[in-house]
Amino acid sequence: MTVHTKRSLLRLASWSALAATAALVGCGKKEETPVAAAPASAAASAPAKAAPLKIAFAYLGPAGDHGWTYAHDNARKAIEKEYGDKIVTSFVENVPESADAERIFRDMASQGNKLIFGTSFGYQEPMLKVAEEFKDARFEHATGFKQTDNLRSYDSRSYMGAYMAGIIAGKMTKSNTLGVVGSIPVPEVIRNINAYTLGAQSVNPKIKTKVVWVGSWFDPPKETEAAQSLINGGADVLLQNTDSTAVLQTAEKNKKFAFGWDSDMSKFAPEAHLASAIINWAPYYSKAVKDALEGSWTGKTATWWGVKEGANDIVAISDKVPADVKDLVAKAKAGFIDGSVDAFKAPLLGQDGKEQLKAGATADDKFLGGMMFYVKGVEGKIPSDKK
Repeated sequence: MTVHTKRSLLRLASWSALAATAALVGCGKKEETPVAAAPASAAASAPAKAAPLKIAFAYLGPAGDHGWTYAHDNARKAIEKEYGDKIVTSFVENVPESADAERIFRDMASQGNKLIFGTSFGYQEPMLKVAEEFKDARFEHATGFKQTDNLRSYDSRSYMGAYMAGIIAGKMTKSNTLGVVGSIPVPEVIRNINAYTLGAQSVNPKIKTKVVWVGSWFDPPKETEAAQSLINGGADVLLQNTDSTAVLQTAEKNKKFAFGWDSDMSKFAPEAHLASAIINWAPYYSKAVKDALEGSWTGKTATWWGVKEGANDIVAISDKVPADVKDLVAKAKAGFIDGSVDAFKAPLLGQDGKEQLKAGATADDKFLGGMMFYVKGVEGKIPSDKK
């Protein structure tokens, strides 16, 4: 081996040793450098997000685009928008006021719904039974009068809308005869018939009101037949306490006037439509959801809201209605808000002329809740068979 070759090999060995030492030193530095603690994840540091409140609605009819159920469904959509992912809602349409309602309420509770709304008077007994079985769920019954620890009731003062409609009717009628298509003969409906009559009589003392009962909340053929019967009997301004647009459309075919009910129905019969007495359930539903989310929900209570709380109104007043009549309606609305107007002001006379409410007395909620008589000016008899 030459000296040059030997030196080259020694130099190569020396370089290799230095490289190895440098590598070891580098590894040692990495091991000695303090390692920063990994940041805690947001999921680990923040409390777990609460599951959304499951809410279910039982509807008497189809949601559709008008009427009672439509008004409830609009309110359901309003709370979805307000509360976002804090809630999840569902609904079942066309729930009969029968044993089927009990089965549906039980299914809703079994599926984990903790807030359940029954949106018709006839659901009262089925809801009471299911509420007894599911103590961890909260039940809300529309227009009822029974409550328990986990069931409460709510209603709107729809008679206020009927009274304001009556003011318009009293001024627009030519025959001084009004007509009402009634659904089920319960205090809720009888109050509306009476309020409509009293509102009309407040501006036209000659008013009389005829009523035809159809025995159903929603039956367009029967509603049509009833409306035609009223028109044939001389009524020229009609109100209804039913869910379809049949009464309005029948009035239009006969060139008479009528009102929308529960929701704005102006588009269905624009020539006949004078105004719509509506219900806005959104304010109450918002409160009920807030109570449930915050843990402040309590049973054994009844809530009855009206114009003041935004639950009732008269809307879409036709251009056919004179300005001075609109002013009268506006004054009545303002009076309902400040308490200066009472649809059932004492002394209140019954159909037979006898005092039902003596002078100086007040038509409190107990009185209104048990109203099963016609006021003076309403013709006919109240059917005795309740459904």
